[in-house]
Amino acid sequence: MNKAWEHFKTITHHRRLVRKYCFRVGLYWQGVTHDLSKYSWTEFHVGAKYFQGDRSPNNAEREATGVSTAWLHHKGRNKHHFEYWIDYSLDGDHRICGMKMPVKYVVEMVMDRIAACKTYQKEKYTDRSPLEYFEKGKAHYLMHPETERLLTQLLTMLAEKGEDETFAYIKKEVLRKG
Repeated sequence: MNKAWEHFKTITHHRRLVRKYCFRVGLYWQGVTHDLSKYSWTEFHVGAKYFQGDRSPNNAEREATGVSTAWLHHKGRNKHHFEYWIDYSLDGDHRICGMKMPVKYVVEMVMDRIAACKTYQKEKYTDRSPLEYFEKGKAHYLMHPETERLLTQLLTMLAEKGEDETFAYIKKEVLRKG
């Protein structure tokens, strides 16, 4: 197996899904530009080296070296990751915390989570998968409370009502008001 080719096919499949979902809710530019940094040498060569097919190569790099240079590069260039929005607070203690994300990036994050779960879980995917993945790790997240509320609301709606109803709600309600 050529790991570089398999990695290329995986990230391209993921981007195609995100583009399709973003287009369904009217986020055309974000659909076209989603995750382009994954094709940069900084991210691509690591993805190819640690490619496994059933999970992010960033986790494998982190396990092997103690840090994921590809992830650090990626999260610093892609606004749909809540980690992009971590900064010092403006209150007296200047602690590091999550900043409120613009709604369009929260929506792109939802689409990214759906596509990632479908890409890695394949036939085991259900509309509940993105919510379960989020809930598994959220105790460790530095995420703004309003961002977390919206993300939880949308992933819960997806789990309970499916893509069609959730995407229609996002397009008609969330993005119009956001």
